[in-house]
Formats: sequence, structure tokens, C-alpha cells
Amino acid sequence: MLDVAVAAGVSVATVSAAVNGTAPVSKKLRERIEQAIQEIGYKRNAVARSLKMGTTTTVGLVVADITNPFFTDVVAVIQDVLHRAGYAVMLCCTDESASLQEEQISLLLDRMVDGLIIAAAGDDDGLRRHLRGTNTPVVLIDRLCHDLDADAVVVDNEDAVKSATKYIIDLGHRNIGYISGSLSTSTGRDRLAGYRAALQEAGIEYGDEFVRLGNFRAKDAYTATMQLLTRPDRPSAIFAANNLMVIGVMKAIRDAGLDCPGDISVAGFDDFPWADVFQPNLTTIAQPVQAIGEQAAELILSRVADKKRREPRHIVLKGRLMIRESCRPIMRPR
Repeated sequence: MLDVAVAAGVSVATVSAAVNGTAPVSKKLRERIEQAIQEIGYKRNAVARSLKMGTTTTVGLVVADITNPFFTDVVAVIQDVLHRAGYAVMLCCTDESASLQEEQISLLLDRMVDGLIIAAAGDDDGLRRHLRGTNTPVVLIDRLCHDLDADAVVVDNEDAVKSATKYIIDLGHRNIGYISGSLSTSTGRDRLAGYRAALQEAGIEYGDEFVRLGNFRAKDAYTATMQLLTRPDRPSAIFAANNLMVIGVMKAIRDAGLDCPGDISVAGFDDFPWADVFQPNLTTIAQPVQAIGEQAAELILSRVADKKRREPRHIVLKGRLMIRESCRPIMRPR
């Protein structure tokens, strides 16, 4: 910066004001400074600036599974909103690992990010311990953490799954299999609660034998579905609690020599770009991805601008049932 000041014939303070925008600089002086910067090849030291200004204009974004189209789409929206506000994003993926999540949050805090947006990998106790004591604003997306004082943007998972299960029941199905996400997450627990609530309202007895753990992964869902399909009282319909698990369910049905929806109806949580071109077109619950990303980004920007302690804000959005071809009325023998 001193070299730029000498080359431009101005003070270091004037160069600093022009580079950082901390004070007005005349057009003529700014042009001289910019020319000197080009000639010398000066680059602003972001670390030094962060230490002086007390901000990195960077937000850390931690997601559970970047291969999941839902998280990919939400990340794209968040990044767009933050970019327009002058913020960069540091993205980390935990691969649904609580220990890796702890490492990555520590790394982001060490990099002095201005805020954190987190789709947690479960282990509420560990996440709560890790974030307590930090003054860094936190916004949770998709998954809540019990007793953590943080803003959050989530979907009403219980209500969404309840409505989808009710739709399947209204088609005449009674043996309805359920492929669950990890029950260490609020999302996994709430979606299972919605399935159980729909059965209870319809007077259908809940049975653990029709529920299998798919851990939000296609491979685990495939194994879980195969277990259901080999039962003598195999389900006539299956609900999968996220989009990746729907893929595992459909592959298992095909490999078992069965047909969807001819032999088994299928519905899932999360709409994704190929749901309406999949054969058959998949019945899914669509999450408001755009709204989730926008609300999360706006919450973190609001917290960064004003860090005064106030009650956490929880935004709960609604999912939408997209009825397509993968579910049909059950054919009962005459």
C-alpha cells in the first residue's frame, strides 16, 4: 500500500480510503490510485483487512450431503443472495458425520467467518456444546437442534408426510412401508411422526415391521426396501423420507421383478428435477427450496448486521404434495 501511495503521489491513508471505501476520495485521485495499483500489481490482503475491520464478509455453510439435489439447490440460492450482498461463502459437507461436522465448524470459526448456516448431521448434544460460547451468528436449515439458541428455517415435515401418507391411505392402501431417514436428526424424527399420525387418524395400527431405516441414502434404502419386499405380507405402497432414498426404493422394486405402480405404489419426500420424467413420474413432496435459501441468507445477514441478543426466529414453511403417476388405487380381489 505504501508503494501504491508513492507511485500515485498520495498518502497511505488516501490509498486505504480508496481501496476499503472508508472515506470519500475524489475521482481524480481514485483514478491515479487505480493506475498505480495496476502498474504495481497490488492485491489487498484479506486477512490483514479482516483483522483491522473485524469482518471477513464470509459466511460458512455446512450441509449434510452435497450429493443430495435438495441441498445443492438450497446452497445455490443462499450463495446467490449472499453474493449480491457482498459476501463470499465457504462451503463444507459433513457426509452425515457428526465428528466431521465438528471439525468443519471449528475450521470455519478459525477462519473468522461472520456467520454460520448449518444443515446439521444429527448429534444435537455435540452441536450444542460446540456452538455454545461463540458469538458467531448461526442459522439452522432443514434440521433443528434441540435447545440451541439459533435462528432456523425448516419445513413442517410432520404435516407434509402426514398429508402424503393420507393420500396413499385414501387410495385404499393399508400395508404401507416407510423408509426412514436418520432418527438422530429432527427431520428424520418429524417425518416418521407424520407417517404414524396419518395411520392413527385412519385407524390403522402402526407396526415397526413396516418401518426400515434408510439413513437418507440410496444404498441403505435399497437394502431396507428389499427387506420389506421379502415379507409374506409385503406392503402395497412405500413412502421414502427423502429423494435419494426414493431412488434406492425404485431400484429395489425393479431388481425384485416388481412394477411400480402396478405392484407397489411409491411416494417420496423432496421433489427433484427429474421427478416428472422418471418412469413412472414420481409422486413427491416438494420443498420450497427458493424460500428456504432466501430466508436463511436474509436471517444470517440480519444477525451479522445486528448481533444484539434477541429471541431466535424459527421460520416454518409448508411442503406441497405433487401427485403424479407412481401411486395408484389398490386393486382388491373380488
